[in-house]
Amino acid sequence: MEIAITAPSGNVGRYLVGHLVRAGVRPRLLSRHPERPRATWGDLVDAREVDLRDATAVTEATRGVDALYLVVPPGASGDPVAAYAEVGEIVAAAVAANRVSRTVLQSSVGAELREGAGEIDGLARVEETLDRVVAADAGLAVTHLRCGYFFSNLLFELDAIRSGTVSVLLPTGKPFSWVAPADIAGVAASLLLRAGWSGRRVQAVHGPRDLSWDDALAVVGDVLGRTVTARRVADDDTRAALAAAGMSPGQVEAVMGMSTGLRDGFVPEQPRTPLTTTDTTLGAWALAELRPAIDG
Repeated sequence: MEIAITAPSGNVGRYLVGHLVRAGVRPRLLSRHPERPRATWGDLVDAREVDLRDATAVTEATRGVDALYLVVPPGASGDPVAAYAEVGEIVAAAVAANRVSRTVLQSSVGAELREGAGEIDGLARVEETLDRVVAADAGLAVTHLRCGYFFSNLLFELDAIRSGTVSVLLPTGKPFSWVAPADIAGVAASLLLRAGWSGRRVQAVHGPRDLSWDDALAVVGDVLGRTVTARRVADDDTRAALAAAGMSPGQVEAVMGMSTGLRDGFVPEQPRTPLTTTDTTLGAWALAELRPAIDG
């Protein structure tokens, strides 16, 4: 079985590679920096230098592949949604040309809206492109993993956590799904290694329970032994701060929409059920990864 993984050194990919290697698979790793996974895994992996924006390279790298795990990089484009769509078209064309039988896309809660969720709209475009390819060829299948908010996003807030106050756009008491990247990797591995599914599927990955920012930072505070609270910031103030940091208008709205688009009355397409619930708690993740980062 030939399985290819994009972003193999990312938050999810680094766990997914391990799952596949331990299952006896030598995964094909498509990366702009193949030396990184090669340094970790050696000959247990087939690491290749591939830029997902290079159509020729992507088509060649996916030749002979049975299953593909796709993470679309955000890039640095002034129009992030268009950048996602471009990569989606390139990869979908390669999937069709090489008849890659199963594709698992790392998507996001909110992609079901299709419009109005900022950068997540780019993942919606990728979903739609892969859906068209699968609809045109009965031998192909795709699963969109609609993932919750990554625990690892807290690693971008280290200074704020140290200061005791994290600024957010959502109401601080509004619960939403949070998930450990390692749990996403476990779900992805089960799909990549199992050939008995077909057509278009959506699989939410909601983590162990919904948490508000108040809930999450209370857990973080308990693990770190300090008080950490959330402070809601006005939309216009956040826009101004992002623009002052050098973001283009398109980039600003891509960031804003990931919160504002999921704020008022949004309900995920897939509810929380045993199928969409995973195991790793925020407390366990924070103890293993956040506290060493804070202390370091």
